[in-house]
Order: sequence, then C-alpha cells, then structure tokens
Amino acid sequence: MTGADSHSKITALRGSDITLASAADEFLGTHRVANPNTHRAYASAIDRTIATVGGRDRLLADVTDTEIGDALTTLWGSCAPATWNRNRAAVASWLTWCTSKKRWTAPSVPADAERRRENVDHTKAVAKTRLERLLSRRDLPLRDKTLYRMLYETAARAAEILSLNVEDLDLENRRAPLRSKGGDTEWVYWDAGTARLLPRLLRLPDGHSDGPVRTRGPLFLADRKPVPARRPGPEHICPHTGRPRLGYDRVRVLMDQQIGLDPQQLRHSAATHLGEQKVPLQLIMAKTRHKNPRTAMRYTRPGGEAVAEVTGFLAPPRRTH
Repeated sequence: MTGADSHSKITALRGSDITLASAADEFLGTHRVANPNTHRAYASAIDRTIATVGGRDRLLADVTDTEIGDALTTLWGSCAPATWNRNRAAVASWLTWCTSKKRWTAPSVPADAERRRENVDHTKAVAKTRLERLLSRRDLPLRDKTLYRMLYETAARAAEILSLNVEDLDLENRRAPLRSKGGDTEWVYWDAGTARLLPRLLRLPDGHSDGPVRTRGPLFLADRKPVPARRPGPEHICPHTGRPRLGYDRVRVLMDQQIGLDPQQLRHSAATHLGEQKVPLQLIMAKTRHKNPRTAMRYTRPGGEAVAEVTGFLAPPRRTH
C-alpha cells in the first residue's frame, strides 16, 4: 500500500466523507435508541439540529462546536430547562457516539451550552377538584381525554401508556400488562372514567355506534399518517387506519396547550391523592410500581388542598354560648 493510499484510508476511517444524514441514520439504528419513544424524541432533536446547521448533505467533519451550540440555542434556548436538557442530551449522545464508537471526526456540544438546572417543584400535584374539572372538559378530543384520564387513573408513566397496543387491553378487568426493565410483567389498572372512554376510542370512524372497532395496533394514534422519511416499524402502525403511534413529545405539547399540565403531573397527582386518602405507602408503591420507598415518598408529598384542610385542626376552639 502506498503512502497516499494509507492516508486516504485513515481519512475515510475518520469519517471525513460522512454526511450528517448518514451519521444520524446509523446512530438512530443502534440498540441504544431502540425504544420507539426514545427513537422519536432523538430523531426529532437530531433532525432539527441538522437542518439548522446546514442540512442532511453537509459533511459531519465540517460542522464546528460553535455551530452546534448556536443551533441548540436557536431551537431550544428559550424553552423550559427540562426541554433544553432533553434535546441537548439527544444531540450530545449522537455526537459522542460518532467520535467514541465510530471514530469519526465530529463536533461536540460546547461547554457554554451546558445543562440547565431543573428546580424540583413540589407544587406539581394538581388539586383533585381542579384536575377533575380539567379531565371532564367537553372540548377535549376523545383521544386526548382518554389518554389523560388513563394516565391519572393508572398512575403510570406516559411512555408506558403510549406503548400499549389494543390487543394488550383487558377491558373486562380494567387492566393491561407492561414489561418492566427487568423483563417481568407488571399490570396497570384503571377505573370507571377510563373504562367508559376506551370503547369509544376503539371505534372506527364509520359513523355508527355499533360499527367495527380496532382490534390490533397502537392504542393511541397520531393525527396523520407518517412521512416516508421517518416511517416507524409496522408494529407502530395501526393496521386499520395506517396512522402511527402517538409520540411523547406531541403529548407534552398537546397537554400544555389543552389543560396547562405536563404528563408527569398526572402521575404525581395520582400518587399524592392516594397519600392524602391515607393509602399505605406500600400500596402506593405497588400502584406506581416504584421500587425505592424514598422515591415513592417524594411523589406522595401532600398537596396544597390537604395541607390547608389539616390547618383547620390548629384553629382555636369555637366559643359556645
């Protein structure tokens, strides 16, 4: 091998001819983003960053750290710390993989684009009376009302509920199985509110209340069919409608617009309301499927309504005439 050939091979190995699109596609095909919700979130952040720094055909090696930092600031600089951190982490994970795993010449997230502090908000639990009014609003679309009600009644994580398929549902017993991180099957349970809405959600839009229903595929569906460039696998497409599974990021946007809440607040509120009803911590852990009592205790801190109610016990005794 000549010196020129050796130099060309080393240059190629360093990824000087790798485009942003190729680098993104290879990363998004790895096991670390195999979870469909993680894949959608990472793909969205990476694709938007690529578009901001010059497009899919630009060479990865030509992009500078400063351009990455500027793109992050342009896209999410004015967003909440949690949104900034989530998208920053997705882009950083991609670029780190490019340099550490593939040995490509690639930029990195600059030091001045650091993580932002997310303040712990102990007021996240929503008062039960207010939450009931929000979830009962007639102007909420059926899909969204069913999802929000199910998130609250199951006290499950949004990603878990969004991963459910129609065939997973045990409608008679008001439950559905989930696969835990350790591979065990765990169950989430819902109550009458969700039970009343689910049959309507599963009905195909043929105009008849007793018409055909969906029997397979994702439970919660996006509004539109997917674009070919980012079409998910067949397991994430409804065989009846051709629409894909609803994504977590879209749910966050919709929930904020419709009822001014974050998906995590429904889970937090459910655990808090159980604690306010003096449900034992062990049962709350079983409901939320927390393994660490300390974590469960954090989620069951009493809300403002409960604190205000017990304050009445400190009032002076009423005078009797």
